[in-house]
Amino acid sequence: MKLVIIESPFKREALKKYLGNGYEVFATKGHIRDLPQKSFGIDIKNNFEPKYEIVPEKKELINELKKKAAAADEVLIATDPDREGEAISWHVANILGFKPDKTCRIEFNEISKKAVTKALEHPRKIDLKLVNAQQARRVLDRIVGYKLSPILCKKIAPKLSAGRVQSVALKLVVDREKEIENFVPEEFWTVTAFLKKDSHEIKTTLATYKKKKFVPKNKEEVDKLLEEIKGKKFKITEIKKSKTKSHAPAPFTTSTMQQDALNKLGMSLSRTTSSAQQLYEGVDIKGEGKIALITYIRTDSVRVSTDAQNACREFIKEKYGSEFVPEKPNIYHTKESAQDAHEAIRPITMDITPEMAKETLSSDNYRLYKLIYERFLASQMSEAEYSNVSVNFDCADYGFKVTGKTMEFPGYTKVYKEFVEEKSDEGMAGKLPKLEEGEELDLNKIMPEQKFTKPPARYTEASLVKAMEEKGIGRPATYAATITVLASRHYTEKEGRYLKPTELGRKITTYLEKFFSSVINVKFTAHMEQRLDDIANKDEDWHTVVSNFWNGFEGLLGKADASSLTMKEPPKETDIICEKCGGKMVIRNGRYGEFLACSNFPKCKNARPLEATAKKVGKCPECGSDMTERRSKKGKIFYSCSRYPECKFMSWDIPTGEKCPKCSSPLVIKGKKIKCSNNECDYTKETE
Repeated sequence: MKLVIIESPFKREALKKYLGNGYEVFATKGHIRDLPQKSFGIDIKNNFEPKYEIVPEKKELINELKKKAAAADEVLIATDPDREGEAISWHVANILGFKPDKTCRIEFNEISKKAVTKALEHPRKIDLKLVNAQQARRVLDRIVGYKLSPILCKKIAPKLSAGRVQSVALKLVVDREKEIENFVPEEFWTVTAFLKKDSHEIKTTLATYKKKKFVPKNKEEVDKLLEEIKGKKFKITEIKKSKTKSHAPAPFTTSTMQQDALNKLGMSLSRTTSSAQQLYEGVDIKGEGKIALITYIRTDSVRVSTDAQNACREFIKEKYGSEFVPEKPNIYHTKESAQDAHEAIRPITMDITPEMAKETLSSDNYRLYKLIYERFLASQMSEAEYSNVSVNFDCADYGFKVTGKTMEFPGYTKVYKEFVEEKSDEGMAGKLPKLEEGEELDLNKIMPEQKFTKPPARYTEASLVKAMEEKGIGRPATYAATITVLASRHYTEKEGRYLKPTELGRKITTYLEKFFSSVINVKFTAHMEQRLDDIANKDEDWHTVVSNFWNGFEGLLGKADASSLTMKEPPKETDIICEKCGGKMVIRNGRYGEFLACSNFPKCKNARPLEATAKKVGKCPECGSDMTERRSKKGKIFYSCSRYPECKFMSWDIPTGEKCPKCSSPLVIKGKKIKCSNNECDYTKETE
């Protein structure tokens, strides 16, 4: 029996279809060894060596893995085909005691018979260049997170975090908000002239003045125009006819899939990521069982295999006709900064159409699969062809223009239309009547309209992903996680579909700009991504890359920590008197929110929960005071006496303040009944 080790247990069923009876599949459920969860774990003085440890909750799983590996004839590690997956393979091999040069690693970009069979036929050694690139990323991120976050907590507020990529993404959102706030609108006017030609009305727009591009800046310029063209005819000076073609878009990368899913389907990043993961790992299809539908979902490449390309072209020919198949296959070039480790995201087979799978797929999975399927299908189709006509009119010294566009051949648009953020039909016409150069037309009506320039739009999740990719910040696997953490930590919030920074997010960015502008910026972060690529591609020493970063970063940390500058909110004064020393109590911010503390701290250390923010529910059965609703560290609701810490009574249920007539335990409210809190007592009564 051969043992195949994978990451996700959700792949197991689909994978076993292609492995056969001689294989057993074991899932690590992600990382099994990593940096410590509650300590720094990097030995800076010892060349930045990471101190890896077994993930605590994986100890039993590892014992089981060791037993299965010891009993297996051969062990093959098939973690995900990326740097993180390579690192997980390396950790697994280390735990199992494999030699560094052992041929035990297999990888496939899709869960299909062909891909799995090929992987089994070509096992390889673990690629230490990829492992080291991932180690460098983890160490860099750990250094920034563990060294910078405490300074934010000290200088701004408790429970804050910073991140090497996260903080730069936040800066993009904050900088965009500043652009919007500082934007000064400028007045301009559009002038639309409607001309008569027999029974037709032709809509033209102002384009030039004395043969130069012209946009009126104020009403005076418009009034001058209206006066000068009054009663005059519009003469056709030029008619241009042309043919244009529109090339099909490339198949999806991670970022373009995320953008289109939000723009076209309204699916958030988290929903898209979850759905794509399920389509990649395997979903139930009627008549097929559990099978994978798409290739690996974390990629920045637009490359596709020749086999997939040929199969797609054949499918297009059969369904749409040979005229929809380009003479030569469409080849797309991946940008230079991409890792290009995998193919683009595409369906594994064209045979399972979205409609065939619709019956058993969830709504999100169906819609996303349809989007991926149609995008790949379109990427291998012929160009769309258009006939264009452009007509220029002169009236006095002013030039007006109208353009028309007619589709002659739909090409790839037969199955897929690209998303356009804002569409304007100014100066566009439907079908134009027959026109000739030199012909003069009468003005039917003219419509000037005052407008103002608009500030740049706030980022959406999709446009922020696009910006991160274009600027080289992060990698396909990190886009969604980075944007999600900004929202979860309340550094950004949504206004409709747009992202805006919270006051806390702005404050963090302002502080980081003050002390860490040389490292928390787009250019430096993109440079570090390139250095990580150099480790993976050129086998550069990862310790050197980390050391060079630390040498500059350490000094910045020291300056920020030593500075007296603080952005903490001062304590809020109250009229509440401290019962211990007679001083006034103030409201402070703590790790778990606001609380009351004596203004004479540290001489008087009296502190208690802020009752003004705590919901009063029930009565304390010990002292008769109000009970208050609170949350535990894990977010679970419980009830405690408002006189805490003098009275330390607490309950997971709302107490009535009364004692049980049978056993004298506190009575609590459960649903529509009052019950004894003692589980061994059966006393109960209906609530009023």
